[in-house]
Amino acid sequence: MTGLATATVLSVTASGCVTVHGELEVVPGATRSEAAKALADFTTSYNAADKAYDPALDADRVTGSLGAINQAGLKARQKNHPDGNPDHSPLELTDARYVIPKKAGWPRWFLADTDSNRDQDGGKLDTRWLVVFVKSGPDAGWKASYLSVVAPSRMPALAKDGDGRAKPVAVDSTELAVAPEDLSTQYTQYLQKGTPDVFAPGSATSGWREARRTTRRAGFSYQYIDQPLDSGTFGPLGLETDDGGALVFFSSKHFERQTAAKGLRPPVDQDVEALLTGEVRSTLTKERISSEMVYVPKKGSTKDGGKVVVLNRLPGLTAAKGS
Repeated sequence: MTGLATATVLSVTASGCVTVHGELEVVPGATRSEAAKALADFTTSYNAADKAYDPALDADRVTGSLGAINQAGLKARQKNHPDGNPDHSPLELTDARYVIPKKAGWPRWFLADTDSNRDQDGGKLDTRWLVVFVKSGPDAGWKASYLSVVAPSRMPALAKDGDGRAKPVAVDSTELAVAPEDLSTQYTQYLQKGTPDVFAPGSATSGWREARRTTRRAGFSYQYIDQPLDSGTFGPLGLETDDGGALVFFSSKHFERQTAAKGLRPPVDQDVEALLTGEVRSTLTKERISSEMVYVPKKGSTKDGGKVVVLNRLPGLTAAKGS
């Protein structure tokens, strides 16, 4: 990346990426030393923000769905605990394996596959923390946009090119059961209507729909609205797997509206109260953003019934409104 700071902008490509002198070449998104520094900087900032419950301390290290979840959560906890986090325990991300695909133009990105100190090493409770970092331009900093936590045994094997690098997947790929750019729309449509039926059964798919269907509380009714979130910093990112499928990260937005019968009022806990606008009289609407990590089989595959498998979903409350 030497000399990129002095590069001259030439044009904007059809994909929306800014093309600069020398940036038409397909090159690795980062060096391993850059990736290691980005992970270290993120971890340091994350810990400082968590200890103080101050979103400003890591605001320049996060973006996308992870940024929205992180910043809203810190804002709520700061309001409820102005003196900081009394239970702070520093996050440690070790044994990092950097997956750095080649691409032309911006944004560039890479995946840090790490071991955290938040699990039990070995056995059924062992997990890997996968952090996706993006860089929007030559003068921008690396920011974490997606975080997924998954058991090592559930991670699909990634394909490699002739140089041993990971192979990125085009967002409009026609080789997959679902193109990455369509995942957020199809996921939110599935949650609303049960179609398109392209997602394998699981807690984040059929299980979530069933949990909504069976939610009952005397004197209250529930409504759910799901919306795609797939542009800008919330865009999907994918890597080709050994079997021709893809490991894809994408985002979505979800609303839960609780309406009370006359004489009742929806309960409001302190985390919701901290992000609340309006006054809760008879309705409370909670807004959440979630990031999903999925395995998408190649078109025509019979693996997992040819359906998309949600490997992890990370949700977070980002806003609340009363009326």
